[in-house]
Amino acid sequence: MRERSAQGIWAFSWGALIGVLGGLIGLGGAEFRLPVLLSFYKFRTLQAIVVNLIVSLVTVVFSFIFRAGFVNLDRSHAPIIIDILIGSLIGSYIGVRFATRINEHTLTRIVAVFLIMLSGVLIGHDLLFHAQTLTVPSSLKFGLGALAGVMIGVFSSMLGVAGGELIIPTIILLFAVNIKLAGSLSLAISIPTITMGLVRYGGQGKFSGLPTTFILWMAAGSILGALAGSYLLGFVSVSGLQILLGLILLISAVKLWRSHSKTSVQ
Repeated sequence: MRERSAQGIWAFSWGALIGVLGGLIGLGGAEFRLPVLLSFYKFRTLQAIVVNLIVSLVTVVFSFIFRAGFVNLDRSHAPIIIDILIGSLIGSYIGVRFATRINEHTLTRIVAVFLIMLSGVLIGHDLLFHAQTLTVPSSLKFGLGALAGVMIGVFSSMLGVAGGELIIPTIILLFAVNIKLAGSLSLAISIPTITMGLVRYGGQGKFSGLPTTFILWMAAGSILGALAGSYLLGFVSVSGLQILLGLILLISAVKLWRSHSKTSVQ
């Protein structure tokens, strides 16, 4: 009984900490949660991805609710959401197909590469957000948005993340909206994208054997952390934090790659 309680407290604590980090940056925190699930809790890669998606969905939904009072969406934003969402749903469908058909060794390597790419996005965050909007015709702009959506959907379902770290720069560069609005648009796109991934994984029986109590504790912590992170945003240097977390992700990716290489050799 004590052991289970301790596990629940740890899961809640990790969820809260990661939720704070995600809230500070404007993400769901899944990119930081995945290394914890793999390295600290020793989940198998595919199971960690599914657990990450479930907790991500809860976190993103509540983050969207928390932001509703600060950033309002209206009908004029619908074309942007629909454009990227169409692509991301297709990509999410494809990503699950890949994740469930390749062996765990290859999947782990892909996850490590994704983490390295993600660390680059976080470290180069300011450069992306201060870049000028791409000057392209409207038809091409929406075509690029849909194509980016496909890539984001694949990334989301294969890594178990919301994909906001890629959606936000895409929206800013293509559609010239401010970062706060881009964050809310990203959450609106992420919710159905994650849901698609979960529906696909559920349809393939990947929910069986999941640690339900653990997920509930971590999700609860993530909600609290996301709320706390939104309040702490004005007191923390987001740029410095993003670089630090990018480096942490890079180290996690390298450790994951090396540890799995050693296991494969043995």
